[in-house]
Amino acid sequence: MGRVEEGDFSVRVPVHEPNDEIGVLASAFNRMTGRLQEQTGALVAANEQLDTRRAFIEAVLSSVTAGVIALDESGRILLVNRSAQNLLKPEGEEIEGHSLEDVTSELAEFMSGEARDANVVVAAAEGGQRTLAVKRVRYADGSVLTFDDITDQLSDQRRAAWSDIARRIAHEIKNPLTPIQLAAERLQRRYGNEVQSDRDTFERLTGTIVRQVGDLRRMVDEFSNFARMPKPVFRHENVHEIARAALFLHEVAHPGIGFSIEPPSGKIAMVCDRRQLSQALTNVVKNAVEAIEARRNRGETNFEGDRVDLKVRRENDQVIIDVTDTGVGLPQERERLTEPYMTTRVRGTGLGLAIVKKIVEEHLGEIAFLDRNGGGTHVRIAFDADRLESLAEEVPGEPSTPLADDGEYDEEGPL
Repeated sequence: MGRVEEGDFSVRVPVHEPNDEIGVLASAFNRMTGRLQEQTGALVAANEQLDTRRAFIEAVLSSVTAGVIALDESGRILLVNRSAQNLLKPEGEEIEGHSLEDVTSELAEFMSGEARDANVVVAAAEGGQRTLAVKRVRYADGSVLTFDDITDQLSDQRRAAWSDIARRIAHEIKNPLTPIQLAAERLQRRYGNEVQSDRDTFERLTGTIVRQVGDLRRMVDEFSNFARMPKPVFRHENVHEIARAALFLHEVAHPGIGFSIEPPSGKIAMVCDRRQLSQALTNVVKNAVEAIEARRNRGETNFEGDRVDLKVRRENDQVIIDVTDTGVGLPQERERLTEPYMTTRVRGTGLGLAIVKKIVEEHLGEIAFLDRNGGGTHVRIAFDADRLESLAEEVPGEPSTPLADDGEYDEEGPL
């Protein structure tokens, strides 16, 4: 009996006289232990199967890119996979066991409604907002919530649509611009000296036509650049030199603003398209200058003055470019800054940062817009330098920019 109490159901009692009371009792005991052994074996096998299935489900949930959250009837999170955890809360801040309302009010609001699926905009763990395609399934004791991050997909769709619009606008507007400008300039040359009654008005109006045509031409050029960005030519380049040249262009044009670029600790080489990277950095610095001018126009001051600072560094397998300014700072909808035709400037086309993002993505990079300590904006562009190496190509007749040896970088230049 002691072995049975300990869970050993393989015990059998010898039956010497099957027909006497002891024999009948022993036979009954053996039948009982046999059934217990059989049932225990089946239970152990079922538990092992459940453990195997649970491990399989956990492996699947941890590897899928979709977020999965299981909730009880009260909205408490019973289970969450890695994708949902990383999207909604930073690593280390576990959300399992918490109320969904405490973790994300946007998803909690969706769960309180009747819709089974919807696109929901939520605050992301790393800052900004993300658009999720959310679905839910109810069961007896709660619900299962699944979602995919479609932010980049929607952005790509909008960009493709705007690219088509830009191409059409550029075609329709560009054709009449040259004859309009030539006609206005001809009027100035032919009749400028003959107009006597209101000569100032004549010159002002014809001059306005010429200037506005120039503005339209600039806008059309931006449309064209956005719609038909040429394929990048990837070659080994000196990134710090490209950044320094982009900053110098604005230093000459805006002497009232302080520009600086931190000297590199050594050679910073990366495979890139020199012209496109220069265009991207020029647009970022241009935005920084305009942010400072916007702050000035509001009559606001920054105790650090008017500054645009640039830093290029190599960090493990990444090349990181940081551009900071003391301007007005970021708008509330910062996640939309790189969308085509999204602008906070009175005379902006909304294509500058869209072109920057397009160039950065074609260089396997990422761009982030952060708040600068002390006021202003911090733009960070990070490139995967190791992956870019595989894209390097040599163009006959156009040697790459020579790179200085480590420790011998020439810092003589305009800054």
